[in-house]
Amino acid sequence: MSAAGEGGGVTEHPTASPGRGRRDLLRLLRLMAPQRGWMLAGAALALLAVLANVGLLAVSGWFIAAMALAGASGAVFDYFTPAALIRGLAIARTGGRYLERLATHEATFRILARLRVWLYLAIEPLAPARLDLLRSADLLSRMQADIDTLNQVYLRLLLPAGVAAVASLGMLAAVALFSPALALLLGAWLALAGVGVPWWAWRRGRDAATGALLQRNQLRIEVADALAGALDLRVYGAEALALRRVDRASAELLRHQRRLSDLAGLSGAAVGLCANLAVGSALVLLLPAVAAGRTPPAQLPMLALFALGAFEAVAPLPLAFQMLGEMLAAARRVFELADTPPAVSEPTIREAGPMPGSGALELRGLRMRYAEGLPWVLDGLDLDLPAGARLALVGASGAGKSSLLQVLTRLREYQQGSVRVGGRELRELRGDDARALFTVVGQDDYLFHGTVLDNLLLADPDATPAQVYAACRAAQLHEFLESLPEGYQSPLGEGGTRLSGGQARRLGIARALLRDGPVLLLDEPTDALDANTERELYEALSAAMRGRSVLLITHRLGALAALVDEVAVLERGRIAWRGPVARWREAARDAG
Repeated sequence: MSAAGEGGGVTEHPTASPGRGRRDLLRLLRLMAPQRGWMLAGAALALLAVLANVGLLAVSGWFIAAMALAGASGAVFDYFTPAALIRGLAIARTGGRYLERLATHEATFRILARLRVWLYLAIEPLAPARLDLLRSADLLSRMQADIDTLNQVYLRLLLPAGVAAVASLGMLAAVALFSPALALLLGAWLALAGVGVPWWAWRRGRDAATGALLQRNQLRIEVADALAGALDLRVYGAEALALRRVDRASAELLRHQRRLSDLAGLSGAAVGLCANLAVGSALVLLLPAVAAGRTPPAQLPMLALFALGAFEAVAPLPLAFQMLGEMLAAARRVFELADTPPAVSEPTIREAGPMPGSGALELRGLRMRYAEGLPWVLDGLDLDLPAGARLALVGASGAGKSSLLQVLTRLREYQQGSVRVGGRELRELRGDDARALFTVVGQDDYLFHGTVLDNLLLADPDATPAQVYAACRAAQLHEFLESLPEGYQSPLGEGGTRLSGGQARRLGIARALLRDGPVLLLDEPTDALDANTERELYEALSAAMRGRSVLLITHRLGALAALVDEVAVLERGRIAWRGPVARWREAARDAG
């Protein structure tokens, strides 16, 4: 999987082989297949609009010329029928274009929704182990910008290409009824404008289109890094360096975009030139036939305007194929992410068995590291947590405390040893089943931009008001929430910005208490709380979690005795000491 390097450069994909590009395009078509009804409806309406417009030009040219000839000769002329046909074609063109916009945009939005949901479901099992390999801005770019680019495949590539092919064949067949020679001549010019020029635009623009997509991603990364680290950059006087990196990425993107703009102008001019040459060639071919009386004079403007209007069908193709390189590059980035194997393998149906009956934990010789060749984060860890027991796990940063939580919740794989929950090996449980056994309060519990109640009900959508209030009282938060103008219906803002750090932490605890997992895992739950609130919270948690196991990870001495019975010290991935809270306090004081 490619990602942007720390040095500011872009790790570019090599130019894809034609076979790889075809495979990616076919895979994308399979993902779009459920919306083929809307896609075909949009294509049919677009075809109707194109043919109606060409027919309107041709019939109008014939009608004006025939009227002039009839007036000059004094002949009787039925103008009602062609006038009605012209009005019908005008209505068909306008109505077809309007309905085409509705159908194609409906198809586009449905495809967009499907692609976003498909990608989310594909990458959800990758978090956090595999997604750690990507910068957050790069991941967001793949999920948003690259999906938006793939969403253009139908509207900007498939639709115009399909309409151009069908419309061109139909128009050439119609011209052949009047002049087979003109049909061959027009077919040659249409082939040049609809095949030759797009092929040239694709060949000349694929590297620039791919580079523009990758460079836009790099610019997002540089801007996101500069904004996220603005305070540190100012402290260390590195703001100018960060801005130069943003400027370099922006200048490189502009270079690619300038190249694409030049190609778009040249290819558009080439199509226009082909159209004008086609009209001139048609006149050169037809004038002798008109002069000799083999072709009625009124057909001359009709066929000339028909030839001019025919190029409306192929006019979008050069720009579409010019951007094909960008579309294929986006497809490669998205498919690479979706095809990444999860770090944690799920058991097969035959291996899946009944859920454990209790929350007892038994760890034997547990070894885990983040990648092959890296040091062991957990190195021969042995730990017992009987059902209903309460244990605090303390240790310096990097001792492996948070890594142990990720192993227990099946977010990361362990390479050696055994982890048993309620007598069942953890690897035998599916990830969702394993996580259902644990109620987790992490260091960075995310709060969504919704109401307080919305965020609480994420843990249990069926929770009653009484259960919600009880969880908030246990988290020492109920009185504060009741004091808000809208109570539990108060909006939190993005990421819970309307709460203080301590209030946000307690809301995360209340949400966790609504879950019915037999084991409570607490990762630094009182980091943003004062000593009195910490003690009150631990006492409330002790009552709320009666009968359930508790594993508390903390670095604060605080009021541990209010919640846990024992303390275990983790050093270099192993348990170095374990004993009652009182003995641990004495040992800590002696060591200090």
